[in-house]
Amino acid sequence: MLITRYVGGAMVALAGLAFQAQADTWDMPTPYPDATFHTVNIHEFAKDVGEATGGNLEIKVHSAGSLFKHPEISKAVRSGQVPAGEFFLSLLANDNPAFGADSLPFLATNYEDAQRLWAAQKDVIDGLLDEQGLVALYAVPWPPQGLYTTKEITSVDDLAGLKFRTYNATLEKFANLAGAAPTQVEVPDIPQAFSTGRVEAMITSPSTGANSKAWDFLSHYTDIQAWIPKNIIVVNKRALRRLDDETQAAVMEAAKAAEARGWEMSRKETASKVAILKENGITVVEPSEELMTGLRAIGAQMVNEWSAEAGEAGAALLKAYQQ
Repeated sequence: MLITRYVGGAMVALAGLAFQAQADTWDMPTPYPDATFHTVNIHEFAKDVGEATGGNLEIKVHSAGSLFKHPEISKAVRSGQVPAGEFFLSLLANDNPAFGADSLPFLATNYEDAQRLWAAQKDVIDGLLDEQGLVALYAVPWPPQGLYTTKEITSVDDLAGLKFRTYNATLEKFANLAGAAPTQVEVPDIPQAFSTGRVEAMITSPSTGANSKAWDFLSHYTDIQAWIPKNIIVVNKRALRRLDDETQAAVMEAAKAAEARGWEMSRKETASKVAILKENGITVVEPSEELMTGLRAIGAQMVNEWSAEAGEAGAALLKAYQQ
């Protein structure tokens, strides 16, 4: 559209000037490398937003913790240092236990249950994020979490004393209940932590194991399918509201597509990454009944304790999930 204006008797063409004045760029930090399927999905989301808005909104993805380290991302978005970001949802469990529901051991261990849990969790999460000045764009699960170790594990007793990699308060509690020694380690530091003996065991997804080339520093993957945690992508509420209605709608529509795409990517990721672990020499085993009995007992204790801590919101969430 050509916009014209008379200036000093001359007609000046202002084609596209109004559009350019409205153009905006969002920096978006993410914790994981570009090869991680979550990051691949985010790049696709950014592309969709750019195309849907005709370039009115450009999202620049800063992956692998290059702009902000993982624990800092939610705070950076909340304070307005960046408009949007991705982080592991249960990292906010210290703010409210409801954020950690998807990391409770053996509460939801398959994708159908994980979707039901997210449906039960979402309204609560939206309300809590709103209090922090944040809006959830979408959430995508990791594959079911498995146990990685430097030796065979057949019972919970075998975990006693092992230096255990953790990444949130829930997993730290799990490690303590299993008799292990918890050690906070972020994804980029996993290879070095194992290679130097800082950790000897971890629970994480097949994706993280394969992307970290776990075969270089450990030997066993036990498919315990402990839980299916999610990453969440959020935007600063003020930054979102500064966009015009049409651009806001385009962002939310792209987010809806990214969530559906991400869940499907996660499902496919599970089988392909476990296969990669096998191909590279990691011993992939089904857990023994003795091990699962011990792990489920820890899970049940943690769910009970979580329910007591989470109060009415937690009770309502569990009730909605279990119906």
